[in-house]
Amino acid sequence: MTLNKLHPDTWVDSYADYLFNYAISRVSDTEIAKDLVQETFFAGLKSAKNYKGDAAERTWLIAILKRKVIDHYRKINSKKGKAEVRMNYSANSDGEGDWLEEQVADPFSSFENDAIENEELGMAIYDCISKLPKKQSMVFTMKTIRGMSTEDICKELDINPSNLWVMIHRARTALMGCLNQNWFKI
Repeated sequence: MTLNKLHPDTWVDSYADYLFNYAISRVSDTEIAKDLVQETFFAGLKSAKNYKGDAAERTWLIAILKRKVIDHYRKINSKKGKAEVRMNYSANSDGEGDWLEEQVADPFSSFENDAIENEELGMAIYDCISKLPKKQSMVFTMKTIRGMSTEDICKELDINPSNLWVMIHRARTALMGCLNQNWFKI
């Protein structure tokens, strides 16, 4: 198996439009979508050392963007995200007072609660995938989860690319509806 390599110097030219289209379809706000793409590129640069080369570069960036979209919705839907920042004096500190947010875990850290959240989200996603029609489920899994090329999927399932993209679109729409009902609840 050939390992893929990252080429961050070409990301903006190669993937910005694709990532933006993905983000805008999820958040329906141009500025937020731009911010999410920018955050994705930044997170990609920060975590480039963790890239194993198993997935294509674009697939890896989309995975990061998906996480950013989820974090965006969690932030706007959480009571914690709307909490007021208060001063909190710490007796074991030399300063006059410490900001509360310096003493608690960063809620936007990609490492905090990853295992639990990923497991819960993974279970919700697989549950929603299992509710899809069989062919939609197969196409979605092959393209999005396994990262197979359009050409390989079309050959294996004996379908044309237009049919493939229609099934992926329908699967994504159904999954988003399912996740909105079962995962993104407050």
